[in-house]
Amino acid sequence: MAINLELPTKLNAVIHKAHQGAAEMLRPISRKYDLKEHAYPVELDTLATLFEGISDAKTISFAGAEAFRDADDKDENHNGANMSAILNVLEISWGDVALMLSVPYQGLGNAAISGVATDEQLARLGKVWAAMAITEPSFGSDSAAVSTTAKVDGDEYVINGEKIFVTAGSRASHIVVWATLDKSLGRAAIKSFIVPREHPGVTVERLEHKLGIKASDTAVIRFDNVRIPKDYLLGDPEIHVDKGFAGVMETFDNTRPVVSAMAVGIARAALEELRKVLTDAGVEISYDKPSHAQNAAAAEFLRMEADWEAGYLLTVRSAWQADNNIPNSKEASMGKAKAARVASDITLKAVEMAGTTGYSEETLLEKWARDSKILDIFEGTQQIQQLVVARRLLGLSSSELK
Repeated sequence: MAINLELPTKLNAVIHKAHQGAAEMLRPISRKYDLKEHAYPVELDTLATLFEGISDAKTISFAGAEAFRDADDKDENHNGANMSAILNVLEISWGDVALMLSVPYQGLGNAAISGVATDEQLARLGKVWAAMAITEPSFGSDSAAVSTTAKVDGDEYVINGEKIFVTAGSRASHIVVWATLDKSLGRAAIKSFIVPREHPGVTVERLEHKLGIKASDTAVIRFDNVRIPKDYLLGDPEIHVDKGFAGVMETFDNTRPVVSAMAVGIARAALEELRKVLTDAGVEISYDKPSHAQNAAAAEFLRMEADWEAGYLLTVRSAWQADNNIPNSKEASMGKAKAARVASDITLKAVEMAGTTGYSEETLLEKWARDSKILDIFEGTQQIQQLVVARRLLGLSSSELK
């Protein structure tokens, strides 16, 4: 089945609405909340209400747990809920990626719920605002090293552990927590649980001060004997040793394209601003002449634009595969690796090429450079994505290729 790169009318509507919201509601407050770290952007409540109303109309899918499930016929090539969701994320991130991470009901945890929840759980949890809690003080990229435990006690699980770098951890209503049912069974025993943030035993220990995405809170959360009903375990409660880590890792097949879309959005913002700076400086960027026959700055701009296009297409491809029920683990990692690295490269190069204008707070270029770096780190670093791609290409397991 060939990928269809022509966006249908309904997706053009997504782009238009999301871009309008980003331009009119996010860009004007972008610098304000970059300078007011940990202050909640109350203006986002209006945007969240707008998205919810449009989503309820069943015409457009925005990011969120329900957005990544599509009931359309899988027998024909189509662009559906996943594509709609990432295009929305792309446009909102063009406005401000930190504010994108702060919009209620649009969290990475929502994509995680969609990835592993049963239909019954999705119906119950589709409207919550969920943060994602994986990383712990003892590990970063090695998700299999989860030490937070979930022990069965009657009709409940009792969760104990500590999670760090939880995006929207102090604001979201719920938290998707990775915990192990039995450490002796290794990776296969790691499951994800949905835990209300305002729940006995759940404590937000502190908020981190960060290089970028300052408008988004990043929390350390402790779980002390947190008791939740058994049906708060997302997906299949059985431990399938033969399946290994594959079950819970399916979460990343949904969340990585979302992060890729964030990277594509912020990179496009930087390219557009840089083009203005270069044009004002008298630099002509031509698509009719080869790079070597143009100004060095123009040639560099064309290189970055081509890189951006590659990141965009890989991101769109992974969403299209999800919409058409095609496994996208390899492509989701390819898109995340390419788009995140491109975003970091483009935003930093834009600061450099714009000179004092880029380095000062006269424009948002320096902010975008700071914000973009996290996109190459969370949801799996560049090195982790390359490992995933290599394993898929070579048909090797994580134990065979480390």
